[in-house]
Amino acid sequence: MTQAQNNPRGILFILLGMALFSVQDALIKFIYKDAALYELYFGRTFVALILLLGYLKYSKQKIILKTHYPFLTILRVICFFFGFSFFYISLTYMSLAMANALFFSSPFFVSILATIFLKEKVGIRRWSAIFIGFIGVYIVLNPDFNNFDYMKLAPVACALCYAISMIITKTTSDKDNVYTQMLHLYFGAILISILFFIFTGEGQFNDFTNPTFQFIFREWFTNSSYAWPFIIAMGCIGAFAFFFVFSAYSIASPSVVSLYEYSLIIWSILTGYILFNDIPTPRTFVGVSIIIGAGIYIYLREKTKDQLIATDTPTR
Repeated sequence: MTQAQNNPRGILFILLGMALFSVQDALIKFIYKDAALYELYFGRTFVALILLLGYLKYSKQKIILKTHYPFLTILRVICFFFGFSFFYISLTYMSLAMANALFFSSPFFVSILATIFLKEKVGIRRWSAIFIGFIGVYIVLNPDFNNFDYMKLAPVACALCYAISMIITKTTSDKDNVYTQMLHLYFGAILISILFFIFTGEGQFNDFTNPTFQFIFREWFTNSSYAWPFIIAMGCIGAFAFFFVFSAYSIASPSVVSLYEYSLIIWSILTGYILFNDIPTPRTFVGVSIIIGAGIYIYLREKTKDQLIATDTPTR
């Protein structure tokens, strides 16, 4: 079947993948008071790694760890790891919908970075869409400059780190296949998490009363019987989400299915309302609409110019 014929199936897969990512985020928000951030990161990634290795063995695909771009691979792993650290941290004090809406500023950063590092030409229309998109980010943040809480920028920091990793992916994908790059991310995340365990795992720096900082520096394995079933479920859900997303990009047109990644915001609104009774404010809805609109316009311009930068690789 052609990509066009597979597009409906690809759209279904991307919708399922985004729904699972929203559930994964909800689980993080649900248990952050009962686990340490990097304990959670370690467990989630370890489970996902086991499932990925099992899939590669089952499908008889060769496991390749060697990279043709060692420096860029290390940089990508670091950016991805700390980027999603910022995102997970934001879930401790921010609604699912707001965190994911701010994360979707990543196409704006990707377009900006592409002009610098990939020498892609971005015209006045896309620059205008980027500017308008950041207005949407401003509306969602609703900053009070007299007493601005910089922690609100955590999902935006995630978006920037993610954009850097995607620009690197654009370069490394010509020689390193997608599974090799995923293995790098997983092994890198496990290694960095273990380093955090060595230096902070006994809670020696946890002198904070703020729940967010307690989440970052809490002692590991203090409530394993309660937290780890959620962490294992999180790893399984994340792995299946990746499977659906990468399957969507494999069988359908990336320029079609990428648009449906914005459904993550809708799923996050629904999940947040059902599980946490979070109802976005009208201001948040306005900002989200502007971010989505600007992102879609950037996609349309990239497709017109045949410069798919921000929309030909899956999120997360």
